[in-house]
Amino acid sequence: MSGEHMQIGEVAARTELSLRTIRHYEETGLVIPSARSQGGFRLYTEADVARLMVIRRMKPLGFTLDEMRDLLTATDRLDGGDRLPATEHEQLLDRVRHFEEAARRRVADLRVQLARAEEFAATLRRRLPTA
Repeated sequence: MSGEHMQIGEVAARTELSLRTIRHYEETGLVIPSARSQGGFRLYTEADVARLMVIRRMKPLGFTLDEMRDLLTATDRLDGGDRLPATEHEQLLDRVRHFEEAARRRVADLRVQLARAEEFAATLRRRLPTA
């Protein structure tokens, strides 16, 4: 296997996603393998791995598959190398800004939840006799 293509097992190990999850993201159109081997095996590139990492990072923040698709579409257009009309470029950047703001808010919410969970664990710990 050449260094530029990876089979799904290697991608799963690198992204810490299950084979089933990667296949699900393929079925929903979030990531498409860049190639297929002669035997029909999915082959992925570093760009595919990077795309899966974006998805993996969005999931715990509660973004939906449609939201993931929306962000990926925007970043694909921005990174596509084509010269975009200024209005479209700005609209795409606004979309990315929207996701960055949403991610920041969701991270803050998770920090509050974590603090509450830590308080709860500490409360339980104080109820236990010390050894």
